[in-house]
Amino acid sequence: MSSVQQPSVSEKSLTERYIYFLQGTLLEACSCDVLCPCWIGENPDTGDCKAFVAYHFDKGEINGVDVSGLSMVNVARIPGNVLTPHTWKLLLLIDDKATDEQVDALLAAYSGKLGGPLADLAQLVSEVVGVERVPISHQVRGGAGTLHAGDYVAAEMEPYRGPDGSPTTLRDSIFSTIPGSPAYVAKAKYHRVDIPNYGIKWEFEGRNAIQGDYTIVHTEP
Repeated sequence: MSSVQQPSVSEKSLTERYIYFLQGTLLEACSCDVLCPCWIGENPDTGDCKAFVAYHFDKGEINGVDVSGLSMVNVARIPGNVLTPHTWKLLLLIDDKATDEQVDALLAAYSGKLGGPLADLAQLVSEVVGVERVPISHQVRGGAGTLHAGDYVAAEMEPYRGPDGSPTTLRDSIFSTIPGSPAYVAKAKYHRVDIPNYGIKWEFEGRNAIQGDYTIVHTEP
């Protein structure tokens, strides 16, 4: 992965120096049992993986475009090993509060056109089947996460916790949707996806989930 670091200088100077600066929370759930083997480079439990990867941007700027306060959800079908290039099929759900300029900025960053760690993730994708704007509610409270993306996606998840009550974390894994940041190992109480226009539908209970706080940055070349 490209260089990803926790910033040590002011946020204002970071957004001036970096092509993109994205800071927020991740909610992810999939069809695998707990813990999803994809994060350590193994094949999905059932041979393929049906997942969503949801980002909320507490603060963010992409090529000078402020995306703070927005959310997006990648609904993914992965036919085999998560690390196989050009295999993922994605439907992108973008916050309906986003302007056209903000949508274009998010698509440029997450399609890999701007380089950096997001380009490393983008090279796994074979096809984006569509982009839809929907109302998105993405919340993390006391370690528990809930996601609603219109009538299309709904999930509720809770991280596993250590003896002191702190979330159990996964670090230094070979694959990550929040490169450079630890992930909280979690379980989804429910995980429902129903997008009939694209023939996408599944529902799971008690399966794998991941949560995380992240900072993803990419410097000028």
